[in-house]
Amino acid sequence: MEILKKAQKILEKHPLCNRCLGRQFALLGYNLENQTRGETIKLLLTMKAHEKILANNKAGVTALKTLATNGAFPMAMQILQMRKIPVGKARPCYLCEEKTTDISKLAEKSVKLLSDYEFSTFLVGIKLLAEIKEREDEFKAEFGLNLGEDMRNDFSRVIGREISKLTGKEVEFNKPDISILVNPFNQQVTLQINPLYIAGKYKKLVRGVSQSRWLCRECKGKGCKKCNWTGKTYAESVEEFVAAPTLEMTQGMTAEFHGAGREDVDARMLGKGRPFIIEVKQPKKRFIDLKMLEETINTRAAGKVEVHELRFADKNLIRHLKKGEAIEKTYRVTVEFGRNVSDDELTSLEKSLHGILVRQQTPQRVLHRRSDRMREKYIYEAKVKRLSPNRAQLKVRCQGGLYVKELVTGDDGRTKPSVAEILGTKATPSQLDVLEVIERKQK
Repeated sequence: MEILKKAQKILEKHPLCNRCLGRQFALLGYNLENQTRGETIKLLLTMKAHEKILANNKAGVTALKTLATNGAFPMAMQILQMRKIPVGKARPCYLCEEKTTDISKLAEKSVKLLSDYEFSTFLVGIKLLAEIKEREDEFKAEFGLNLGEDMRNDFSRVIGREISKLTGKEVEFNKPDISILVNPFNQQVTLQINPLYIAGKYKKLVRGVSQSRWLCRECKGKGCKKCNWTGKTYAESVEEFVAAPTLEMTQGMTAEFHGAGREDVDARMLGKGRPFIIEVKQPKKRFIDLKMLEETINTRAAGKVEVHELRFADKNLIRHLKKGEAIEKTYRVTVEFGRNVSDDELTSLEKSLHGILVRQQTPQRVLHRRSDRMREKYIYEAKVKRLSPNRAQLKVRCQGGLYVKELVTGDDGRTKPSVAEILGTKATPSQLDVLEVIERKQK
């Protein structure tokens, strides 16, 4: 049989444990572990060798000695001892250096490290030195082996199965809660705790609260006189209101806030709120009560920030938020004019802004953090309501990404058309609110 001949040839040159021998023929058979596969091959070779000995064929003795020393196969050793044939000691495996015998210890070590974390799924990754991988590649090429399994896959599967038995948790290849990195050759085990993602919507009920935590430009977060030793440009942020309770409940290391776009610090976010995701790094607790988290955030940020519709999410939703942000938004802004304006002018303004394409060069106020380029945004609908002789309320439903303040001022001609240009007078936005954010549907 070709398999047995090849296995015999391999063992004549290199000592192999049961698992490493079986792994070279892993694609043969079904629902069979490499350990059993290798042991079966050695058993058949031992039986053939024993048959030759019983037929007084000296080749049988040579074959049994190979199986006893290079195969470390107990039955071969016993047959030789019974016949009082001297034989040397078993040699360590050429490929794994006998590390497959430590699989249970590696699994137990992994479980001990995992005991500090809540998780549902995991994945085992195997770290091998390049020389180990090269050795097996050269070995396979030497004997023309093309029906085998990679050592890394074998270790990963077997250790993963042991951990699953000990913890009752499932292996997940695509999005595991925790990745366990194992180096069988130095017995090192490290954990990679994958982030926890919580999505929701927030409303910002007051002005003067930024979306994200902004470090002071002067001291870069160290604290100085300009920032009143806080290290921050703004005293409060949506991110901090959401992140602090979340980190307390999850016992995570840090948290990163992701929003579907952003509003200015002096603008409120009203209506149903703006979609966001809080990404918790290295959480110890995953099975948290989101209703309780919602209540805690809203209690601490009472009257300033409010969150709702909290739910568990995944990383794909972050890409969705960043890619699409929002396809449509509704803004309400109070505009102060440089002079009194007539009813006819306000009617004309409403018609001029209804169903138009606005061209905007990156506003001067954000040039320090945004690339200078031309953007085209569509206004679907505009409504104008007089508040006083020189004040009006402008409500626009528009494509996401429109800079509303510059729509009012014109930004020295960088936004066209603008309220100031249409009316031929200075126009200043005094109060800005985001009333609605319509998300791009996730495919």
